[in-house]
Amino acid sequence: MGKKSPMRISIIGTGYVGTVSAVCFAELGHEVICVDVDRSKIDRINAGIAPIYEEGLSGLLKKHAGKRLSATSDYDFAVMNSDVSFICVGTPSDPDGNIDLGIVKAASASLGDSLRAKKGYHVIVVKSTVVPETTEKVVLPIIEKRSGKRAGDFGIVMNPEFLREGKAVYDFMHPDKIVVGSLDKRSGDIVASLYKGLDCKVTGTNPRTAEMIKYANNSFLATKISFANEVGNICKELDIDTYEVMSAIGKDFRIGKYFLNAGAGFGGSCFPKDVKALIGKAKEIGYEPVLLKSVITVNERQPGRMVQLLKSRLGSLKGRKIAVLGLAFKNDTDDIRESRSIPVIKELLDNGADVSAYDPMANGNMKKLFGNVRYHSSAEDALSGADACLVMTEWDEFKSLDREFNVMTNRLIIDGRHMLMPRKDVEYVGLCW
Repeated sequence: MGKKSPMRISIIGTGYVGTVSAVCFAELGHEVICVDVDRSKIDRINAGIAPIYEEGLSGLLKKHAGKRLSATSDYDFAVMNSDVSFICVGTPSDPDGNIDLGIVKAASASLGDSLRAKKGYHVIVVKSTVVPETTEKVVLPIIEKRSGKRAGDFGIVMNPEFLREGKAVYDFMHPDKIVVGSLDKRSGDIVASLYKGLDCKVTGTNPRTAEMIKYANNSFLATKISFANEVGNICKELDIDTYEVMSAIGKDFRIGKYFLNAGAGFGGSCFPKDVKALIGKAKEIGYEPVLLKSVITVNERQPGRMVQLLKSRLGSLKGRKIAVLGLAFKNDTDDIRESRSIPVIKELLDNGADVSAYDPMANGNMKKLFGNVRYHSSAEDALSGADACLVMTEWDEFKSLDREFNVMTNRLIIDGRHMLMPRKDVEYVGLCW
């Protein structure tokens, strides 16, 4: 498939979405300038060193840094030397679970200031995950006020991302959907053209619909997970293998086999935050989102069920050595945001347990949260002398664990991810099966 003539793009924010988008747009042939306030991130990107771990990211960054891709803290330089600016900054949750737009507002103001002096048409694209109406009612007014221009003088577009952490580069280059929400055809066409070269039809719509597509997408996947966990909890009490149940219903083309794995629940930077933000938006407009609230409730209860099962076998956990295998919220990433290991470790420590932990990539990040946990460089080291083991993350290396359990004082394994094959000399307990 032929590629469009290269365009000049600036990317505001170099987190997961921003950095991945930057290197992938460079791979598609565009010239990319990354903008961040963090000097260390700027220096790393310019040196071709990835600021985060993501499969395939390091190779593409080394390939394009200093050629098609650079980084700066200078908004004016970035805007003057690009045709399209993507806002890819974080949208964390506030204490009530509602979306915090502080960083988005700051980025919008900076872009507006830089746009004031620019002649010619420029497109601002919101790629950060924001609740419906944000692009039109928050971002656009700020840019208009700070730039002294009106929509039409510049373009405003909402272009959500659908990237899986650990597979984000692959997902960008092999998308199942590209959604472009614009207020006018000109800006929408420009953003759609950036993806030329990818084998995917662009879905064109308006900004608020594009915003809702992102939230509905993630909320539905989260709902499938909590549904599987709810059914799994019931199956556990009835001595039914929930994986056998889900395997069968997943063959129904209306349901599909994905996201039906019962276990300790979902985490990460997207699902918990996005479902809570949509709940907050629904309440703001006077609607009580009963189903979405229950999705969060089921998810928040699942980690506690791990510890309940542990107590039912061991009794008091005071002074007991408990090994926790898996700290990242999912495999193939070092990201611990909303990891189901966090509430488990907290409850273990609150009960006086001696926690030893291992993760192939996330030990360092978890140590920042729990300094009183012993971290190990292998599963076997973490299991040595343990009274029980909790499996929390779906790392491939955990599937092959076998003789490593021989070093445990008491061979009790509570599997939160349906990872292990039961052994006769090990007491194996599944969370939902």
